[in-house]
Amino acid sequence: MSVRVQYKAFDVGQLIDNLRASDPGVGAVVNFVGYVRDINQSEAVASLFLEHYPGMTERSLQKIIDDARARWPLKAVEIVHRIGQLSVTDPIVFVGVSSQHRHAAFDACAFIMDYLKTDAPFWKREDVASGSRWVDARDSDRSAAERWTIATQ
Repeated sequence: MSVRVQYKAFDVGQLIDNLRASDPGVGAVVNFVGYVRDINQSEAVASLFLEHYPGMTERSLQKIIDDARARWPLKAVEIVHRIGQLSVTDPIVFVGVSSQHRHAAFDACAFIMDYLKTDAPFWKREDVASGSRWVDARDSDRSAAERWTIATQ
């Protein structure tokens, strides 16, 4: 299980290979890669700046992994989240999971991403034509995370 917060770009192929790590019990690997979009809230985005609170962010991401592992039988989990100044089309985040079976891998990857979007302490500033603005979590992101709470009740 791995959590990294970093400035540098990541190699998706290498991260996927890490999830298998020659484990013959891995039957499924599911991953998500998020990228900087060129438009948000109907305005062109020139770049994105991400910052975090060192230590607290990594602990928060580890808790999300621990919660996923308590729900599904996962073999491995990788979260890599970038910080700093990013350009449009740059990769921001990688979430990957491996499991014996696809359903656990799909569900765990979605769960981790949903909670990462709402609970992880990252702050995003978009640079747009009208200036800079901080980006809040969306209601749709909160609703996505809430479905996992409802699923356990």
